[in-house]
Amino acid sequence: MSKITYLDYNATTPIDPNVLDVMLPYFKEKYANPSSKYRFAMDISADVEKARAVIANCLGVEHSDEIVFTGSATESVNHAIRGTLKTYPEKNHIITTVVEHPAVLDTCKDLERDGYKVTFLKVNNNGELDENELKTSITEHTAIISIMHANNETGVVFPIGKLSKLAKKVNPEVLFHTDATQSVGKINIDLNSDEYKDIDFLSMSGHKVYAPKGIGILFSRKGTRLRKFITGGHHEFNKRAGTLNVPLILGLAKAFELLKEELASGKQDKLAKLRTKIETEITKRIPYININGLKAQRLSNTTNISFDCIEGESILFQLDKMGFCISSGSACTSGSLEPSHVLRAMHVPITSAHSSLRISLGRFTKEEEVDDFISSLPTIISRLREISPFWDKKTNKPNDKAIQYSCQN
Repeated sequence: MSKITYLDYNATTPIDPNVLDVMLPYFKEKYANPSSKYRFAMDISADVEKARAVIANCLGVEHSDEIVFTGSATESVNHAIRGTLKTYPEKNHIITTVVEHPAVLDTCKDLERDGYKVTFLKVNNNGELDENELKTSITEHTAIISIMHANNETGVVFPIGKLSKLAKKVNPEVLFHTDATQSVGKINIDLNSDEYKDIDFLSMSGHKVYAPKGIGILFSRKGTRLRKFITGGHHEFNKRAGTLNVPLILGLAKAFELLKEELASGKQDKLAKLRTKIETEITKRIPYININGLKAQRLSNTTNISFDCIEGESILFQLDKMGFCISSGSACTSGSLEPSHVLRAMHVPITSAHSSLRISLGRFTKEEEVDDFISSLPTIISRLREISPFWDKKTNKPNDKAIQYSCQN
């Protein structure tokens, strides 16, 4: 393939060259185990702690030991949820939402099989939560609430600051976790601010912020009790066992420095303009589409568009042949033939849910790449609709079969 146009930044990001430069010495000459007690190792341990302090500062964290390094956001999620339940064995209730990433959903469903009670909060057609449903779901037996900050498929942003305050008001003992994998670097998060001070745990992953795959963090607020998830040593303030992945930790810290600069530069506003351009132009050029979550607050870089009467996989195949890297939803559910659980929860008709594209932009996206995508897509959609059993070629609109099938919501 001679040309690749990458428009799938919510799946992963390329490593920023500045991040790679910082990492390289720790793969070569600075290779000591930071837990060892000779000067060569202790110097590297000091570098790790400086990196931890950088990340803490970028997230507005007052105490750097509230930052725990993990192997991924998925590990961080499991640590927060399972560790809380082990800490409070007398509590057996979890609250989450129907639109979470599989890292949260599958963990909660697994715990449900073990006898825990899980409340899955619903969303409306815009992908927004009902605050009253959250309020009435909290009981004295609720151990933890896990609500994502921004949805990985639609970009819909939940007001987690407001929701965490509401939760604490109903039950001050309940713990609040947010999966911030998609929001870190796109939304300014100050965990010491009044808005976010009721969040006990935050999870994120390095590979979404131009750092490598295989590194994540768990923010665990000071004074919050949490049992170990991985045992086998006293690393990470006795919170997570395992030799530290030094190169990736240093790379992640550099990535956070770059994110802080980028947030201040107005880059997200520029991405929002590109996203709006995609939505406006595609709406003009292609009939019978739906922009999912359009009326909700969304991430500046994400749009999710459904095209009536065709399969999303067919669209992706045609786009891939032209060098476009785009997703039909979460990369973690791409092996499934089922329509997106997020779109189904938003009551998107099944004929549209099966045909969704998630376009996610990032640091290295160029406007000419967006223009190429906009100009290429209409021909692909038109060609696929011509062979669709749900499309009427004479009237150029969905046929009766499509209308009947779409009602099977």
